[in-house]
Amino acid sequence: MKEKKYKNLQTKLRNNFLKKGVKMIAPETVFFSKDTKIGKKVVIEPYVIISKNVKIGNNVTISSFSHLEGVKIDNNVKIGPYARIRPGAIIESGSKIGNFVEVKKSKIGKNSKINHLSYIGDASIGKNVNIGAGTITCNYDGVKKNKTRIKDKVFIGSNTSLVAPVVVNENSIVGAGSVITKNVLKNSLALERSQQVEIKNYKKK
Repeated sequence: MKEKKYKNLQTKLRNNFLKKGVKMIAPETVFFSKDTKIGKKVVIEPYVIISKNVKIGNNVTISSFSHLEGVKIDNNVKIGPYARIRPGAIIESGSKIGNFVEVKKSKIGKNSKINHLSYIGDASIGKNVNIGAGTITCNYDGVKKNKTRIKDKVFIGSNTSLVAPVVVNENSIVGAGSVITKNVLKNSLALERSQQVEIKNYKKK
């Protein structure tokens, strides 16, 4: 009985959003919460789950296999595919959250990009920031959650670990493969890598 009731609710929600102009390629694969709010010119691709407390603005695309809960998405945003946006996330206008990206309790500033394979938790990210693939905010020290602050126009290279609490200031670049444990000054290049070692003419024993 509960299953039938839930199925009927989903059918009703889908039909309501379709009437309001939400474009769904495969409506039967998309699931909503009763409190979901969606703006104009929104596209939702197949196999998307929208859980409680989600507000979506105008001109937003949510690509396949994404899961949203407790998130506010502004206008002109692209999400997914395979994105997980968790409670407390705010995605500001013009931003992009790409494939296999998880965002939790973080504000993503205008026109910032987290294109793939990253975890951003307990963070504040400014405007026009680029987060490279494989970047993670190390927000939990085993006792409490700590915050990462990335200010405007920062470029974070791929495979970077940001050990919170830490601040990366304006117009800075963090080199790929770095583990950042100290604040980065504005207009700076931060690198943290071991020196590459080569043994010439090496032969296996």
